[in-house]
Amino acid sequence: MRRLSSSTGGRSHLRCMPIPTMWRAGPSEATLHTLREAFNAGRTRPAEFRTAQLQGLGRFLKDNKQLLQDALAKDVGKSAFESDMSEIILCQNEVDLALKNLQTWMKDESVSTNFLTKFSSAFIRKEPFGLVLIIAPWNYPLNLMIMPLVGAIAAGNCVVLKPSEMSKNTEKVLAELLPQYLDQSCFAVVLGGPEETGQLLKHKFDYIFFTGSPRVGKIVMAAAAKHLTPITLELGGKNPCYVDDNCDPQTVANRVAWFRYFNAGQTCVAPDYVLCSQEMQERLVPALQNAITRFYGDNPQTSPNLGRIINQKHFERLQGLLGCGRVAIGGQSDEGERYIAPTVLVDVQETEPVMQEEIFGPILPLVTVRSLDEAVNFINQREKPLALYAFSNNGQVVTQMLECTSSGSFGGNDGFLYLTLPALPLGGVGNSGMGRYHGKFSFDTFSHQRACLLSSPGMEKLNDLRYPPYGTWDQQLISWAMGSQSCTLL
Repeated sequence: MRRLSSSTGGRSHLRCMPIPTMWRAGPSEATLHTLREAFNAGRTRPAEFRTAQLQGLGRFLKDNKQLLQDALAKDVGKSAFESDMSEIILCQNEVDLALKNLQTWMKDESVSTNFLTKFSSAFIRKEPFGLVLIIAPWNYPLNLMIMPLVGAIAAGNCVVLKPSEMSKNTEKVLAELLPQYLDQSCFAVVLGGPEETGQLLKHKFDYIFFTGSPRVGKIVMAAAAKHLTPITLELGGKNPCYVDDNCDPQTVANRVAWFRYFNAGQTCVAPDYVLCSQEMQERLVPALQNAITRFYGDNPQTSPNLGRIINQKHFERLQGLLGCGRVAIGGQSDEGERYIAPTVLVDVQETEPVMQEEIFGPILPLVTVRSLDEAVNFINQREKPLALYAFSNNGQVVTQMLECTSSGSFGGNDGFLYLTLPALPLGGVGNSGMGRYHGKFSFDTFSHQRACLLSSPGMEKLNDLRYPPYGTWDQQLISWAMGSQSCTLL
């Protein structure tokens, strides 16, 4: 592959760099060995190295902004602004946060001692795991690759990146350009589909980070278990959205419609279905119609702000779900453009297919319940979702929904704006995943918390009481010393 000059999105000095490290059919054992050698040699550990790689990642985002926008538009029909808002800006913010806080995050964390360890130094050292594998999905192909990568770099790991082959245009940009901004002895991009990913998972990694469906997550977890490899699974599920009678239907409709139809509904934390009373449904449907018309016009197919379905397979799957319940809004589709109109379904039964799988498209079923308690029971009878939302003017209703359910994240009277806050983690629970990331949570995810106690080689006389035989006084003193806490020794 030819090297890229500054005119093709790279930096001019990159013309002298090696050919980017990437493979079409999976990496060879020798290549993985090279990455491990770089890690074992301590190349990724110094703060200066991590800083340089993070800065390179930031330059990649800035230098190739237009190319990334074009790729995302071709893959999922994203407008330039939505690409910036949901992918590029969030990634750049994550890089900037890591650069600002790297030294602090890397510092040993002193912990308190007891009288048995009074003259010792106790601390937690944040160590990199080693060789990390990050497998990203297609729906936010830049965001869901770069965000965990920032944490892996900041923590000092070598990384193999596997972008989704379904978002082929973004995959191409990542494969051809990203390696040129990173140290290629420590970072590599692997291309391919399910077969290549399966071969990749046969290799031993020190940590695996996977974003995708629960079905594939189980496959990845089984592969990781063969090597006892720790893993983060960022999965999905059916995210409930409860709408109380005591709220303004237009306000709810505005917020729900924006989050449901953003990226053509292909968002793992999007509200998947609405639970509300029959009375609220009758008020909510015209409010949703009003919101959809204001957002996307009388003909949403011509709106630059409405994305497209990723491929023909998912388009056909979603078309099949349009037959569930009754179409109250939308329902139109265009196979040639992989377009499905923003759709609202009513009279939906919980046994129908649209309620049995994560929709992952611009379709919103409304399911009626008679009370808040019934909504809570409905949610708790199902797998724990990645996100849960509740709308009400009554704060007690929102609080009850929060306290009586479990989900990866929770939004009261709004959607997934919490994703813009790096101080909040993103992660699932139960069937929606395990582990968390974003901000410092990403650094912690890719760091081994090593417990350390450094004691003096001398002062042995003070240790006599802990050695057998134990007299009554020794036992009492040791028990007291183990239970007492002193201030942290610096």
